[in-house]
Parts: sequence; structure tokens; C-alpha cells
Amino acid sequence: MSGPDFSSLRRAMVSNQLRTNKVTDAAALAAMGAVARERFVGEDQSGVAYRDTIVPLGEGRALNPPIATGRLLSAAQPMAGEAVLVIGSATGYVAALLAEMGCKVTALEESPALIARAQVPTVEGPLAAGWSAGAPYDLIYIDGAVERIPDAVVDQLVAGGRVVGALNERGVTRLVIGRRVAGGFGLDAFADVETASLPGFAPAPAFVF
Repeated sequence: MSGPDFSSLRRAMVSNQLRTNKVTDAAALAAMGAVARERFVGEDQSGVAYRDTIVPLGEGRALNPPIATGRLLSAAQPMAGEAVLVIGSATGYVAALLAEMGCKVTALEESPALIARAQVPTVEGPLAAGWSAGAPYDLIYIDGAVERIPDAVVDQLVAGGRVVGALNERGVTRLVIGRRVAGGFGLDAFADVETASLPGFAPAPAFVF
């Protein structure tokens, strides 16, 4: 008995899940149609790699649904030659997509087990600290939902640089995009989409008298 036809599943993902759900960036669609998503999950999960759902990767982590990835890439509009940091790169799917789009990618992960399975070169360090050694970046892609985006991460952007990711607000994950400007940094939410959570971004406990 033959296995799944991943090429057909990939084409269906692009036409049925992405194009019909406001994923409009041509380069993002081409990359998601070219990169074999099944390579970035466990062999036992390859059959569900193209479903519009969170796919567990182990270590308490997961691959985000295609729609979340597609919407974030479409909002970010990465350009060939841009320096991009992927925070929480896990096994490397988003980093591979951005590399396919011609970006200069730094993939950051803190789980040694996931780094061992990564399909792209990956640096190891705490996610919430970013990776200052490769800064500044034109784009920082946070691959999961976080409670906050630390100043240390924003400070690694060039002037005018963008951050995309998701914020976890009382159990609802909202896709966001922000830009660093001279007057500071602000975020705009643009879609409520199910997104896997990233550890290590909880706000510091408030001081109590």
C-alpha cells in the first residue's frame, strides 16, 4: 500500500487552505507550495502534516497550522536578501520557507531535542532573548503565541524593521504585526487564528506590597 501523495496534499493546502483565507503574498504561496512540510514533523505525524491543525512535535511544542504560517508570511511580506530571525524555529519549517523566499535566515531554538531534529542550521539559546549576535534584523518572525514581545527582541530590529507572531490574550491567540520606528514600537492584531504557544515569554510577576 502506497503512502500519502504529499505533492498533491501540498497543492491542495495552497489552493484550498491558503488562497481562500487571505494568504495573498505570491512569494509566500510559492514557498509553501515548494517546501515539503512533512519533513518537519515526526514520521508518525506525516499523514496529518497538511491538515489545518496544530501538529505536536514533542518537547511541549508544535508545528503551527498552515493558515497561521501563511497569514503571518503574507503580512510580513519578506523580501529576498532581508536578514530574518525566526524565534522558536523548532524543526525549521518556517526558516526553510523564508530561505526558499531568498532571505538570510537565523533560526533560533532553545530545545536541544528539537535542534537535533532540525532540517535547517539552528542556533541555540533562550527564545525570549532573541539572538543579538546576528542583529540587526529586517524581520523577526516569532513562531508561536507569546504573552509579550520583550524589548530585547524589538531592540534587535533595524529602524523600520517588522515583527510578526501571535499574542496569547486570555486563551485567544491573535496574529500581530509590529514595526520599530523612531518613536517606539507598536503592534496591530489582524486575525484570531489558533496558534501553538511558545514557552518563556510570561510577564514578570507584578510586585505586591
